[in-house]
Amino acid sequence: MEKYIPDMYKLNIFNINYELLKEKGIKCLLFDLDNTIIPLCSIDPSDEAKELINKLKKDFTVIVFSNSPRIRLEKFKTYLDIDYISSAHKPNTKKLIKLLSDLKYSESEVAMIGDQMLTDVLVGNRIGITTVLVTPFSKFEAPGTKINRIREHFIMKKCSDHNLFFKGRYYE
Repeated sequence: MEKYIPDMYKLNIFNINYELLKEKGIKCLLFDLDNTIIPLCSIDPSDEAKELINKLKKDFTVIVFSNSPRIRLEKFKTYLDIDYISSAHKPNTKKLIKLLSDLKYSESEVAMIGDQMLTDVLVGNRIGITTVLVTPFSKFEAPGTKINRIREHFIMKKCSDHNLFFKGRYYE
């Protein structure tokens, strides 16, 4: 069960203590896109999200690391002026390991921020980077994500039964 437990759990990306991540030596932030930075059906980020990303770029390398296809992410590269990795196939670690190698970051210098235990948290925990779980922006989900949410519900229940994780009990 520990492989599904995030290092931090926050309501959303705006509630994360980025200063604490910086103090821990984090230099690179990998963000999931859908239901993390924006709701699934959105085509552009909110002004608040743009402002946050621009602020973070002063202290961190910021990259969108998503299972979404390239055609969806190219728009966000323009809107947010950040790089992206598309079709990441999370929780598979292959693209994440290659990215760390290409950027020359160690595992201790990277954080993965996303809304799913079964993709975002699991991929990060598999290679030992800091993981941050946020509550999804909306209840609308892609079909594959709906299946993951059912599985995630059972994982969360099992984790709470063992006092490992409690949905809605945020922590740093």
